[in-house]
Amino acid sequence: MCSKLASLSAALFWTTLVSGHGHVSQVTIDGISYYGHDPTKVPWGPQPDSITWSNGAKDNGYVASDPVSLASREVNCHLNATNGKLVAQAAAGSDVAVTWNDWPESHHGPVIDYMADCGEDCTTVDLDALRWFKIDETGQLEKSTVGGVAGRWATDFLIEKNLTWTVTIPAHLKPGNYVLRHELIALHPGGAENSTQLYPQCINLNVTGKGTVLPKGIPGSQLYSSTDPGFVHNIYTDYWLPDRTYTIPGPSVFKFMSITYFIRLSSRHRLTGANFDLDNRHG
Repeated sequence: MCSKLASLSAALFWTTLVSGHGHVSQVTIDGISYYGHDPTKVPWGPQPDSITWSNGAKDNGYVASDPVSLASREVNCHLNATNGKLVAQAAAGSDVAVTWNDWPESHHGPVIDYMADCGEDCTTVDLDALRWFKIDETGQLEKSTVGGVAGRWATDFLIEKNLTWTVTIPAHLKPGNYVLRHELIALHPGGAENSTQLYPQCINLNVTGKGTVLPKGIPGSQLYSSTDPGFVHNIYTDYWLPDRTYTIPGPSVFKFMSITYFIRLSSRHRLTGANFDLDNRHG
């Protein structure tokens, strides 16, 4: 009975909302609002230049979670993404408010944020050269107490906040040019392998401040696997599996405070820190 109800819930949401989705329509930093690229308007004419990267998801579609898609360049910034033409300034430690035009209530899942150093110019950087480190993640907030019904997720909180998600730029991040990768993951298909949907959106930022930490990061093609527990998770079975926990996919959030403490300690005691490996410091 458990599997039948869960499968029915997934099937209903899948068939009725297959094209509902959304995109980032606005980004607000320090009181200044920036236009977000609208892929649905591409067939009808040019759009204003934007700090957000353009993409080819003309139906507000998604990047699939099959092995081929997850290993492709499209997992970075969405389908056929091209660099944003503008760059917005954001101080380290400040908030970036990312607003979506729409998001279906049924598309429950986590919200994840990454950043990648883009060198001299985010408007021309090679997409394949970006190396991502995770700065924030939120998954399931509350379990469901009803069989066949999903609990409360990060995407539900997004909807409650008028489709706006606030991302804090790490206070200890080294000044420079970065791409912010803001991503919603939709788990409504019910946990079958290759069925989860990814909605990455990229934003150009020039980060200011006095930070000293620059995580190395990893390529987009190495962020996920199609068999990650966070992708093959059935959100409709909480009632029958009350002790199960959800594992957010991807590397762990980079611990800036741990690195900052080590740097200060090294300076204080004149240590070189030569054997301290930053490559794997994703958590």
